[in-house]
Amino acid sequence: MSSLDSLNTLATLKVDDKTYHYFSLPLAAKSLGDLSKLPMSLKVLLENLLRWEDGKTVTEPDLKALAAWLKERRSDREIQYRPARVLMQDFTGVPAVVDLAAMRAAMAKAGGDPQRINPLSPVDLVIDHSVMVDRFDSPGAFEQNVDIEMERNGERYAFLRWGQNAFDNFSVVPPGTGICHQVNLEYLGRTVWTKDEDGRTYAFPDTLVGTDSHTTMINGLGVLGWGVGGIEAEAAMLGQPVSMLIPEVVGFKLSGKLKEGITATDLVLTVTQMLRSKGVVGKFVEFYGDGLADLPLADRATIANMAPEYGATCGFFPVDDITLDYLRLSGRPDATVKLVEAYCKAQGLWRQAGLEPVFTETLALDMGTVEASLAGPKRPQDRVSLPNVAQAFDDFLSLQFKPNTKKEVGRLESEGGGGVAVGNADLIGEADYSYEGHTYRLKNGAVVIAAITSCTNTSNPSVMMAAGLVAKKAVEKGLTRQPWVKTSLAPGSKVVTDYYKAAGLTQYLDQLGFALVGYGCTTCIGNSGPLAEPIEKAITQSDLTVASVLSGNRNFEGRVHPLVKTNWLASPPLVVAYALAGTVRIDISSEPLGVGKDGKPVYLRDIWPSQKEIADAVAQVTTRMFHKEYAEVFAGDAQWQAIEVPQASTYVWQQDSTYIQHPPFFDDISGPLPVIADVKGASILALLGDSVTTDHISPAGNIKADSPAGRYLREKGVEPRDFNSYGSRRGNHEVMMRGTFANIRIRNEMLGGEEGGNTIYIPTGEKLPIYDAAMRYQASGTPLVVIAGQEYGTGSSRDWAAKGTNLLGVKAVIAESFERIHRSNLVGMGVLPLQFKLDQNRKSLKLTGKETLDILGLTDAELQPRMNLTLVITRENGSQEKVDVLCRIDTLNEVEYFKAGGILHYVLRQLIAS
Repeated sequence: MSSLDSLNTLATLKVDDKTYHYFSLPLAAKSLGDLSKLPMSLKVLLENLLRWEDGKTVTEPDLKALAAWLKERRSDREIQYRPARVLMQDFTGVPAVVDLAAMRAAMAKAGGDPQRINPLSPVDLVIDHSVMVDRFDSPGAFEQNVDIEMERNGERYAFLRWGQNAFDNFSVVPPGTGICHQVNLEYLGRTVWTKDEDGRTYAFPDTLVGTDSHTTMINGLGVLGWGVGGIEAEAAMLGQPVSMLIPEVVGFKLSGKLKEGITATDLVLTVTQMLRSKGVVGKFVEFYGDGLADLPLADRATIANMAPEYGATCGFFPVDDITLDYLRLSGRPDATVKLVEAYCKAQGLWRQAGLEPVFTETLALDMGTVEASLAGPKRPQDRVSLPNVAQAFDDFLSLQFKPNTKKEVGRLESEGGGGVAVGNADLIGEADYSYEGHTYRLKNGAVVIAAITSCTNTSNPSVMMAAGLVAKKAVEKGLTRQPWVKTSLAPGSKVVTDYYKAAGLTQYLDQLGFALVGYGCTTCIGNSGPLAEPIEKAITQSDLTVASVLSGNRNFEGRVHPLVKTNWLASPPLVVAYALAGTVRIDISSEPLGVGKDGKPVYLRDIWPSQKEIADAVAQVTTRMFHKEYAEVFAGDAQWQAIEVPQASTYVWQQDSTYIQHPPFFDDISGPLPVIADVKGASILALLGDSVTTDHISPAGNIKADSPAGRYLREKGVEPRDFNSYGSRRGNHEVMMRGTFANIRIRNEMLGGEEGGNTIYIPTGEKLPIYDAAMRYQASGTPLVVIAGQEYGTGSSRDWAAKGTNLLGVKAVIAESFERIHRSNLVGMGVLPLQFKLDQNRKSLKLTGKETLDILGLTDAELQPRMNLTLVITRENGSQEKVDVLCRIDTLNEVEYFKAGGILHYVLRQLIAS
């Protein structure tokens, strides 16, 4: 603690025979005024400032600014926030550990002690993003997928085990354990954290930042946390505060109860649509109202998980009796539960019936009005009522190009074979294929992937049990999944497997193909694995528009599977239902799913469980299950324990590695600071539209053999079957910079909006992969700029979306608006985020991509947060136009980071200097 405690708030709290010290919000109110109606989430921030007040990074005016928020309901005050801990998953964790290893190497090269590079806050890394659905629909699928995962990722895992031994305050949860957010909810999170210092035990709110945007799930447990870029998380690990503006807080009032047959997934899709429509980017959302009294904690976590989808920094739920019940159920010690209750009541952090805090704005939802829903076909905020899914698919299909000329049909016929019936391509939107001795007809709208996956729902026993009950009733009726559907069950923790077994539902899920494939994110992050080869050929050769239905939180185009153009988020029981139907082109709320063993049609209503049936099944979940599965959570299996780990404080880089490479970011760290100067003569690398996600910028899915990254791997002797995914190779900058802007669904308007990661290399007019063009520009010393529309950088908190942009030589990204994390990451990597002003955009300025750009007003002395800069556009004919753009370096801390070349450069320079 570094508190000056200028307001004299230090107090003690006795729980049983233990005395805790804490910084009291009621005592602060004596100086700051009544704080009772301050949003709970802001009370957590205020306590953080009280505890870290040092007169430098946190001052008394910061404390007063939070109290003053109550009057204005917003603030432009920048504060320095220090979370208690950091959470990582392996896709984002590996590059973070690579950076730490590179910083140690740079420290040693500069003559310092490399062991000074250590996390100062506790860091938990959960390996959950690497398992793929290579095997499915078999009793041995889980073991086979784990074996493949260990073989495929052995090099990365050895590196992480080295990091676990080399760094202090760094723990790794091995593969095959669970999804980081569910492990956080069920085990790591405490709601109230403690720390022993100077002979005292301090109690304070459990807070964290995570390198996955769905870190927000823990807000359901009353723990304030959100996703940051790996770059920002590394700085937090190394003692740097998270610089932020005091946020606006949108209150979301919940009342009523869900109707019979409506799930938590339906609720969260409704909330997501409402909040995305409202516009809550960069804001906190806090849920309140008497409806919380009957909202299970798992449902709260489901809603909190989707904060990135509705655009908020977090979706916070206050602590109450339901929180305590969950802490007990999940096996937290009695002393922890008692401390949570006593501390939250003493601090005014306990939810009381009828209390309505002051908010910037409010929304309200009567949960009794929620309808059964899906979201799709490519954005999580696009909710569609269940009866309207078929029409929504048809509307999407009408916008797609379909072959309808004799020339095109002839081409498809000539490319027939490989399991697809030759001459079948004239069946527009259909294709026959042969598999295991049978011939099937695949049509537009066919569900080719049905996956119970992702942290959003697999942490929620009610929807998971509902899926098992639907499977049981379907099997009893004689229904089976359609043969073209790839089915998978990837729970978020082993506890799910235990309660399915206890409820007697495992066998029914197995019979419908929903056998356990792994404990990890799988389909939701693009690790859906291959489809059967004849099915892939049928889709490709007849240009079919097929579908996936998954219980995840992400359905951006190109994410789930490169051949699946429409992706639908749904509750786990609806995932099972769509596997039975095999298509999204029927209304499963009124049309039959299939024909039962008695020859009669079976409808969704016939196999949908009642709320009582679900509640009876959920009652099978016991504390013993949590104790059993988390007893040795960091130990790992025999394969994990057998990994050989080098014993050294600095990592021994392997030159021939295609997974882990020494990044170039700190090569010049001992030299002078980079000079901040105007950008002149820049070319446009890409001209992009709205809602370009971090999936588009830095894909996590498959690596195509003919892509720049694929060519690099082949040159290194890696066969395409062993490419693994972009996400798994984030420790190798050579792969990742080649994958930047390489998504097969990205549309560069310089090429008329055609799909694929290409651009026009202006000096010659050639169409090239973006990486190849960028390297040519670098060779000629030409700076680059990316132009984009609204909501640039939405999606997962990918540090490589910023790192790759930096390595391509992009000096600035100019967009109409930015997603919060990606904007911060760009600054953290020394890339300038600029925002169009006065309703200007690429269209109003008639940009074609052939212009030359200058960015004026950049100097060390004059650089200030949110200042205006001048963009000079020089067109092909030599004419010029000048417009103002807003510099989205938002805080004074970010100015210092940018001047140093990036946030990690800033930290490392400070450590070397000291």
